[in-house]
Amino acid sequence: MAATWRGRADIGVRRRVTRKYELRKRADKVADTRRRIIEATVELHRTAGPARTGVSEIARRTGLRRVTVYDHFPDDAALIAACSSHWRSLHPGPDPAAWARIEPPAARLRTLVVAVYRWYRETEPMTANILRDADLVPAMRDVLDGGLFMWLAAVRATLEAPFATPVGVSERVRAAIRLAVDFHAWRALAPLGDSEAADLAARLVEAAAASGEAEIPPEG
Repeated sequence: MAATWRGRADIGVRRRVTRKYELRKRADKVADTRRRIIEATVELHRTAGPARTGVSEIARRTGLRRVTVYDHFPDDAALIAACSSHWRSLHPGPDPAAWARIEPPAARLRTLVVAVYRWYRETEPMTANILRDADLVPAMRDVLDGGLFMWLAAVRATLEAPFATPVGVSERVRAAIRLAVDFHAWRALAPLGDSEAADLAARLVEAAAASGEAEIPPEG
């Protein structure tokens, strides 16, 4: 009886081990399929844009069926959110909080704008496409509000801090800062090179500040 019990126990253990292995293998396959879909979609967004990315093309690039893509991502919102998270993990924007400690303020302004411009250069095709298609793909607009646009709001707040007065930051300074870190403004200045372009943008902000009550201190 004891030998029989041990034999049954061994069979039970082997079955549980086999089951765990099968579940892990299935989970790995699901994760791999999901990764392939996300990577293919990200590349299509980068090269063609979200509005021109269809499930049929995603399926073709991944060698999957359309239904498989829908099984993993039932709608645009789910797929775009996953792609955005993946993209940001590969191309994180500089952290504005780190720039807030840079002194003097003039150096902070230029360092900040250069960092933004370098990130724009690194991500130009994707950033251009998602901004272009934001109004065409509602799910993309939602992702931008919680991603790129939120980051830019933090960038602007960090840039505005040295110009604050008891009554706040002037509209002239706010407008100059919005322009300084605008993607399309960067594209217009990009032929100068990021450092020179950032210096020109910083001078605009300083000129706006000088016309009001919050002139930025010079370097040195």
